[in-house]
Amino acid sequence: MKDTTQRKDWFETVYEIVRQIPKGKVTTYGRIAELIGTRGSARMVGWAMNKAHNQLPKVPAHRVVNRLGVLTGKHHFANPMAMQKALEKEGIKIVKDQIVNFEKHLWQPSEK
Repeated sequence: MKDTTQRKDWFETVYEIVRQIPKGKVTTYGRIAELIGTRGSARMVGWAMNKAHNQLPKVPAHRVVNRLGVLTGKHHFANPMAMQKALEKEGIKIVKDQIVNFEKHLWQPSEK
């Protein structure tokens, strides 16, 4: 049987990183995995984001996208347009489910 405590701790580490992303910025599943020291576990970050919607304090899951700036997680929100609307409210332009000027909006952990 797998130790679910370890998984919960890992998920909480993901959530703490995502909570640091400032408004108007995004990061990727892969970058979060690298920050944790588990490079190659971007899919697990995605699983954590799927479970993030009821966490307290809130986790701004809408700020996590794929490596190309595509809103691949949008189907895990209550409304498929909710992710896009939340990002647009923060000043990020989206065209066909992809962030325009992705590099401009990409958060580096050293930024505040």
